[in-house]
Amino acid sequence: MSTVRRPPVEASLRGDVELLEARGIRKNFSGITALNGVDLDVGYGEMVGLIGPNGAGKTTLFNCMLGMLRADSGVVQFDGRDVSALPVYKRARRGIGRTFQRLELFSGTTVRDHFLVTERRRNGSGHLWKDLLNLSNPTDDEMFRTNRMIELLGLQAEADQPVESLSLGRGRLVELGRALMSEPKLLLLDEPSSGLDAKETAALAERLRTVQEQHEFAVLLVEHDVEMVQSLVTRLYVLDFGTLIAAGATAEVLGDAAVRKAYLGDIV
Repeated sequence: MSTVRRPPVEASLRGDVELLEARGIRKNFSGITALNGVDLDVGYGEMVGLIGPNGAGKTTLFNCMLGMLRADSGVVQFDGRDVSALPVYKRARRGIGRTFQRLELFSGTTVRDHFLVTERRRNGSGHLWKDLLNLSNPTDDEMFRTNRMIELLGLQAEADQPVESLSLGRGRLVELGRALMSEPKLLLLDEPSSGLDAKETAALAERLRTVQEQHEFAVLLVEHDVEMVQSLVTRLYVLDFGTLIAAGATAEVLGDAAVRKAYLGDIV
C-alpha cells in the first residue's frame, strides 16, 4: 500500500461541514520546530484520532487549538469563526472542552461537588469558592443536571465519595463528566487511558462511545493505546516531529508502512 501523505480530506468530499478547522499551524520553541504547518479537521459529531510518538507535537497542537499556546502562524476556525486570537475561556464558551493526560481533580470534594461546580460555572450562577465551601445551596435544575451526569457515567455508587478514594479509572470518568457538564461541541481528550489497565481502558472507551452517541458532540482523541483508537475513531492523523505524515481512514492509516515505522516501531 502506498504511503498516506496528503492533507485532510476536504469537507466537500466527505459531505459534511467542519466544526474545527486548523490550517498551517506552526509553533517553535527556542528555534526548535514543534509544529510544522499542521492542517487538521473535525466535523460536527465526528470522532477523530491524533497519534504519534512522544515529542511529536500532539499536546502542543491541542494547546494551540485550545488557546493555551498562541501559534506562531496559522488559523484555527471553530464553528465557522476564526478563534485564533481568542483566549482559553472564550474558546471554552464557544464550545471547546478538554481533559488532561494528568488527572486534575480537587481533593477533599466529592464526585457530585465536581459536577455541581462545573454546572455553576457553565450557567454563571454562584461563586467557585462558595461552592467549594458549601456556602450556597444548589437549585433544583443544578441538581437535576448533576444527577443526570452521575447516572449517565454510572457513578451513582461513588457520587458522594471524596474523589481521592476513587480508582484511577473512575477518576477518569469524573474528569470526563466534568468536561461534559459544560456542554461542549468539541471535546479534546488528551490520553484518557493514561495509567489505566486493559480492562479499565475498554470500559472507558465503551462509556465514552455511549455518551458521545447520545449527545453527539465531536471528539478529537490523542491516545497511545492503539486498540482504543481503533475502537472509537473513524479518521486518524499522525504527527512525527511536528509534521503531519498521514491522514485518512483509521484502518488505512494504521496499516501504512511509514506510520508503523514512525509510531508502531515496525521494521519495514
